[in-house]
Amino acid sequence: MIRLFKIKEKQQELSANSNGKPPGKTQSAGELRLQKDISELNLPNACSISFPNGQDDLMNFEVTIRPDEGYYSGGMFTFTFQISSVYPHDAPKVKCKAKVYHPNIDLDGNVCLNILREDWNPILNINTIIYGLYHLFTEPNHEDPLNAKAAKVLRDNPKLFAFNVKRTMAGGYMGQTLFTRCR
Repeated sequence: MIRLFKIKEKQQELSANSNGKPPGKTQSAGELRLQKDISELNLPNACSISFPNGQDDLMNFEVTIRPDEGYYSGGMFTFTFQISSVYPHDAPKVKCKAKVYHPNIDLDGNVCLNILREDWNPILNINTIIYGLYHLFTEPNHEDPLNAKAAKVLRDNPKLFAFNVKRTMAGGYMGQTLFTRCR
């Protein structure tokens, strides 16, 4: 029995780094998968990724989308991503940081994207989500709204919708809601 303890002590010594400190935190399966996803990113030119907490915190990052076509062309929209340790079994939590007049994004920043909800599958990855978000800006969907008022305007009066988008992207009030400039 004493011999087993000696072997275990020796293994702990070997696993310590050169400074004599105990080994660092082991990475979860979710962190390992996320590292792979990030290393394989193939983003559209209109999208970028940043790590506001530094490269040591890969589980929380931001994606900025600058649509180059459609209603939202010329805008800049930043989304926060929070990844759980059981990723890819749970979808990332994604929120838009700014208020945006959009049928698929509510005024609290929640995003209505099927692959973040009922159609999430562990085979999907971060790249897929970013392309999905980009697609929401190039082709907003009035059939599955999170902001029903914006969806109704898009469906019934696309010219008014375009006007409302440009107006809110420039900043200021629309009704009782203050939108910050996103250009």
